[in-house]
Amino acid sequence: MTAAPWVLHVDMDQFIAAVEVLRRPELAGRPVIVGGNGDPTERAVVSTASYEARAFGIGSGMPLKIAARKAPEDAVFLPVDHAAYEEASAGVMSALCTLPGVVVEIIGWDECFLGVTTDDPEALARDAQHAVLAATSLHCSVGVGDNKVRAKIATEFGKPRGVFRLTAENCFEVMGERTTRDLWGVGSRVQKRLADHGIRTVRELADADEAEMIREFGPKMGVWYHGLGSGRGPAVVDDTPWIARSHSRETTFQQNLTTRAEVETAVESLAGQAFDDCTAEGRPVIRVHLKVRYAPFETRTMGRKLSEPTQDRGAFIAAARELADGLDAGREVRLLGVRAEMTMPEGGDPGERTPVRGRI
Repeated sequence: MTAAPWVLHVDMDQFIAAVEVLRRPELAGRPVIVGGNGDPTERAVVSTASYEARAFGIGSGMPLKIAARKAPEDAVFLPVDHAAYEEASAGVMSALCTLPGVVVEIIGWDECFLGVTTDDPEALARDAQHAVLAATSLHCSVGVGDNKVRAKIATEFGKPRGVFRLTAENCFEVMGERTTRDLWGVGSRVQKRLADHGIRTVRELADADEAEMIREFGPKMGVWYHGLGSGRGPAVVDDTPWIARSHSRETTFQQNLTTRAEVETAVESLAGQAFDDCTAEGRPVIRVHLKVRYAPFETRTMGRKLSEPTQDRGAFIAAARELADGLDAGREVRLLGVRAEMTMPEGGDPGERTPVRGRI
């Protein structure tokens, strides 16, 4: 076989839960749910659930209180330990960087892309799995593709601890009749908007009129979603450091905020924290965004561009407070978040970007 360029997507299996089980071997085989402070009576969401917990319908993003109702008696709830996961992640990425001839593009704690020219990408995938296991005692799955989108999608077919290849040759055979929700980057809202146009399967999305998608989603996202139907996407793995576009802070309150004064105080605190994160990078802020979740569970977001880029903390907090003035009066608030969007550094970002999650 002739050597060719390949993209591999490495995704750790139940990463956070697996790290916790490594620290507590007695939990192996039990339903493990990690989230918040580990107290299922508090307001927080599931960060990850072990495969044993997922069998009961528990998954990431689910409120802990709902997870507790679904969980069996022997389930274990644990608090989030960011430091432990960062240490484990560093071990994983360091191990992958030792693979010869491989470019490693880190896209999260528990996942990355590998770029390599080889005549046997599956052999490299297995080498990656062995390297990670030897260094960390953790397992991963690997998707093999001819671009990032197909490699990313392929990983789900390899889980757990497996390898799967998805390319232009077998893309429709594997994905054609699946729902658009099975495409990476298509959530329930986008799925519904596509369904409103009679598009329910991946093949129907590929066959759709791109102009219609542009009218529905705009010039960037319309082209992007239409391309997902055919598995189109970038194929260059880039190890240049990710340049953050923004910093955000948010809080879920254990008791709903019920007064305007409580909301204003919370918004000011969150805005100050987000702004300080931007100040640490030495870059001015150009936009402010506010996220609110009303009781019982209705979420809205709003934002606006500042009159000029600013490094004035007070001015940014004032802008966030102005957005808060537009919140519905009299409604109880269970979550608030503030995001500060920054200017790009001089010279911009050298990496290839996509409309979804920057690099993918």
